Amino acid sequence: MSTHAHPHPQPRALSTTIDVRDPVVQSFWLLRIGFTVAPILFGLDKFASVMTDWTKYLASEYNDLIPGTASQAMHMVGVVEIAAGLLVAVRPRIGAYVVAAWLAGIILDLLLLGGYADIALRDFGLMLGALTLGRLATAVS
Repeated sequence: MSTHAHPHPQPRALSTTIDVRDPVVQSFWLLRIGFTVAPILFGLDKFASVMTDWTKYLASEYNDLIPGTASQAMHMVGVVEIAAGLLVAVRPRIGAYVVAAWLAGIILDLLLLGGYADIALRDFGLMLGALTLGRLATAVS
């Protein structure tokens, strides 16, 4: 029997129980709920336009790439946002990165429009939150 320490640490067995008191688990669930609910609500509002007239946020560079009117483009955006929110709900390891990529596209759109740097900065913070959710999902889910 050797008394020498192992040169490489031995892998620990993964626990199959989740401790809801763990701040990591709590953070994961807060972000998962937020990045499920918010995209779904924003997506639904692309059809209702209760919060705002979403077409004003569509840069001409994007609108020129998408067939149809700006309103129809926003309906497509709404479908994508609803799908992204649902994906976070059922597959957060994937959905978080889809939402982060979507937010990166929104940031680019806002910067192309000009005059919306404040909203782009807010969305950058949201994108970092989505990326954080993706990392937490590998540890928790």
